[in-house]
Amino acid sequence: MTKLDDWLGAHHAEFTAIRRDIHAHPELGLEEYRTAKLVADKLREWGVEVTEGVGQTGVVGVIRGNGPGQRAIGLRADMDCLALEELTGLPHASKFPGRMHACGHDGHTTMLLAAARYLAENRDFGGTVNLIFQPAEEGRGGANAMLADGLFERFPCDAIYGLHNTPGVPASHFGTAVGPFLASADSWRVTFRGVGGHGGSQPHRSTDITYAQAHFVLGLQGIVGRNVAPLDTAVISVGFIHGGDVNASNVIPSELVIGGTARTYSPEVRDLIERRIAELAAATAQAWGCEAQTYYHRGTSPLVNAAEQVKVAVAAASAAAGPAHVDGEMRRGTGGEDFAEMMLVCPGAFMRIGNGVEADGSFKGLHTSLYDFNDEIIPAGVRYWVGLVDQELGQGWQAIAAE
Repeated sequence: MTKLDDWLGAHHAEFTAIRRDIHAHPELGLEEYRTAKLVADKLREWGVEVTEGVGQTGVVGVIRGNGPGQRAIGLRADMDCLALEELTGLPHASKFPGRMHACGHDGHTTMLLAAARYLAENRDFGGTVNLIFQPAEEGRGGANAMLADGLFERFPCDAIYGLHNTPGVPASHFGTAVGPFLASADSWRVTFRGVGGHGGSQPHRSTDITYAQAHFVLGLQGIVGRNVAPLDTAVISVGFIHGGDVNASNVIPSELVIGGTARTYSPEVRDLIERRIAELAAATAQAWGCEAQTYYHRGTSPLVNAAEQVKVAVAAASAAAGPAHVDGEMRRGTGGEDFAEMMLVCPGAFMRIGNGVEADGSFKGLHTSLYDFNDEIIPAGVRYWVGLVDQELGQGWQAIAAE
């Protein structure tokens, strides 16, 4: 990759500036108008075919190789930010209160933009590269919005690939694995209703929903511990409990709302969790003479990496960073990823790239107010994207196919 390395050395500062500009102007899901325009304008400037407004604010760029070949692949980056206050104090910190690129989507967009420019200038491959700049990864359904807008009908792909930075992993190291790699990201909510009353003089005349809520919370972990098989994985966490009034501490409330998240890797365990949360809520409510109404929302699906695409991804990462810096059997996590919805339609692989770790082992995690994407990993990410194109549409594909 000597030619690419020389190119990256000449353009790294330029793409660092683009990344920091995106970081300073964060936009929430399906509101990425400035970011989408920046992406589209840059792609057109470099001679890439561009389609805007895919799934509302998504952008797709198409680069066709000069060589023979009918195969097409999709490379995807996300563009949206989080509703979070930035506290980094950096010169390129968010200019908008309550909005922050705390997950590195600014870096993901930049790395794919840089790869797009290089590929547009060096079309020595056969086939088509579809550059998918997705909106609304953070819970607003951007992947499904693009799919509903005919993403793969309009831009057919034989395989798709995603890349996400990971703080705590050494900078520019890569990791992935075959099979379930990330979990479903569901949310649940239970509303307990009963008869309120005076908590000091007549508590016996109420149906105290706080008792039902307390037993329900304790019972939730029993679902994981006694209903889910020991070798399966599930997470149930409480995220909020709302009930009563801080100015009326002597009143037993008549309504209490509790909710949280659930994470699973398989449809069977997902179904089990949804059913048992509702059953547990109903049973504890009945035990304390009140009622419970349960709502379960299925968010992103489990992300399952296909074996063939993982093989390609590991080869590309090894070419980008050296085999010693690639973990092809990385431990899976229970985070959620909207890219999973696209992978239900088209086979693919999701890769992690290390964002770095301090000498003392500390790091600023994703979704925190002190996080920032590490600009030093931009070249490695670009090498990975370009390596994927070589593996799928260039000489690398022929080598893999011959094995």
